[in-house]
Amino acid sequence: MQGKIMLRRILHSKQFILGLVLVLILCFVAIFADQLAPHDPNEYSEARLQAPEWFSRGTEGYILGTDSTGRDILSRMIIGAKSSMQVALLSTFLSLVIGTILGIVAGFKGGILDAIIMRSTEVTMAVPTMTLGVVIMAIFGTSMLNLLIVMVISYWMNFSRVARNEVTTSLIICTSNCFGSVILTESTLSYLYLGVQLPTASWGNMIAAGKDFMAVAPWTVIVPGVALMMAVMGFNFLGDGLRDALDPRLKN
Repeated sequence: MQGKIMLRRILHSKQFILGLVLVLILCFVAIFADQLAPHDPNEYSEARLQAPEWFSRGTEGYILGTDSTGRDILSRMIIGAKSSMQVALLSTFLSLVIGTILGIVAGFKGGILDAIIMRSTEVTMAVPTMTLGVVIMAIFGTSMLNLLIVMVISYWMNFSRVARNEVTTSLIICTSNCFGSVILTESTLSYLYLGVQLPTASWGNMIAAGKDFMAVAPWTVIVPGVALMMAVMGFNFLGDGLRDALDPRLKN
């Protein structure tokens, strides 16, 4: 009976439905990115800063325009979705596993071990993610492994604190919100060229590359910016919808 009530709440949550639709679209694009991209995302052309042609030439044209080196914006945006989801999936999974294990150990053992783990979460939460990212990348260099390390260090404590209190529904909500936060953090680091490295497309490095041409070619920033906004909104709406449905006490 309780499961039916929760399912009814979920299906009647406009936030959840909207978030689910956005997330499913993102997942579909990320999974089939190589097949969906109409052009090679790293191929240079003479059509530099070409304005969007929409569908005037079908998929042969540059539907959403090109960047300053003539690369197709739509193709790079699609590959950017793949990059963001890869980082988000790995980072969230590792943070969930590590944080949950430490949280359960802290809750069951208690005492000094509990105090050490919980104080560790507080120390970690006090360090800004961007500061941590810049320091780690400056010392150890830019790589996918170091990017994942930054993400896990930044988000494991959220799962640990929830798992310690044995709140399963909150873990589900935390997982959804973590996806959105990781995508935003990855894009910010990539904007500083400390995240996903060129020539691999990321929404962050696309925005960074296009910012100098904003006045003459606004699509170079608007397209990846809108994609980033919709992705983060999707996971946030999904998490908020789940929160309202699974634990209405947290709504306010």
